[in-house]
Amino acid sequence: MQSRFFADQSGGVAPLFALGLVPMIGLAGAAIDYSRANAARTAMQATLDTAALMVAKDAQIIQPAQASSVATNYFNAAFDRPEVQSLQITASIGSGSNGGTTVSAEATAFVATTFMKVLGRNAIDVRVRASVVNANDGLGCVLALNPSASGAATAQGSTTVTLNGCSLYDNSKNDTALTVGGSASVHADFVGVAGGVGSTSGITATNGIRTHITPVADPYADVPAPTYSNCDQNNYTAKNAVTINPGVYCGGIGTNANAVLTLNPGLYILDGGGLTVNGGATVNGNGVTLYFTSSKGNNWATVTINGNANVNLTPMTYGPTRGMVVFADRNTPAGTSFKFNGGATQYFAGAVYIPSAAVNFSGGANASTTCTQVIGDTVTFTGNSNLAIDCSQYNTRPFSSKTMRLSS
Repeated sequence: MQSRFFADQSGGVAPLFALGLVPMIGLAGAAIDYSRANAARTAMQATLDTAALMVAKDAQIIQPAQASSVATNYFNAAFDRPEVQSLQITASIGSGSNGGTTVSAEATAFVATTFMKVLGRNAIDVRVRASVVNANDGLGCVLALNPSASGAATAQGSTTVTLNGCSLYDNSKNDTALTVGGSASVHADFVGVAGGVGSTSGITATNGIRTHITPVADPYADVPAPTYSNCDQNNYTAKNAVTINPGVYCGGIGTNANAVLTLNPGLYILDGGGLTVNGGATVNGNGVTLYFTSSKGNNWATVTINGNANVNLTPMTYGPTRGMVVFADRNTPAGTSFKFNGGATQYFAGAVYIPSAAVNFSGGANASTTCTQVIGDTVTFTGNSNLAIDCSQYNTRPFSSKTMRLSS
């Protein structure tokens, strides 16, 4: 029957065309299936990198046999790709050549095909690996991004800065990139500076101070700026106890001295003006991101938190700005001041990300400080501060100068 079909020369090319169309569709669809698999692989790689970093951070308090389960927990907390199936995470902990920690991790899974099924292939296997080598410099909770400023990271006056289990990094290549003056002191897991340190007398670092390091990559450089159109509120001021919703606040958000302002979860865009919290006022919010910008190119939104203000904010844990509690427009002019001076009653969980402007910080000095990253063009500590980096519940991105070797 089959031989008679192919020997028949009486015409009718449609059946032959239909038969030839099957592999053509399969080959064309293969590009789509492979594209989906590659996108999944990229997401898996980024998440596994983060999980390996977090395992390295926790290596001193977990048993080697627990490495895989801990890595799996960190991975699952940050990964949401339903097309990735049969996901398996393994990890192991070893010792680095300089006394640090080495973590090796692997993730395997498969992505079901759509078009390649006609060619007999139902799935594409995906495998990624990550290795953190000699991670004794630790994960960072303070990062000054300016590449050349003197005192890009500064502690001044009688300030005491305590970085609990985390590190300070300074990307400036200036000879006095890090300055600790007067009777100020900085206590950290590790201190890494691309340039030099004005004086080390006020610095205590468990794993040492290292100068002339490779600048640390901005962990949030690829996060897109939120987009918006119309104003939802203009020059908003909380005068008493009030709850507000996410939206666009043109002219910013202010509080009277005794106001109690609660922010419902979501994204708040402050177009001009900024966030001003006067002494005696209270601002609370779980699952929020505050984006500071200016649609007019002037009157850029900033932060002013005054002493004795009560602030307790935690970040969104989903969407592009997850892990970020404060996000300043990258076009904010250099030198624009963001003043977080609430002291012991000020707590911003997650990342305070102000990549092009000046951060003045004094706060977080209470027992609840479990996760705060401060990232700015320059960072100045003007009062006692207490930061830590137990951020797994908030989906913040880790950063460090450690060597990472990634393979697939």
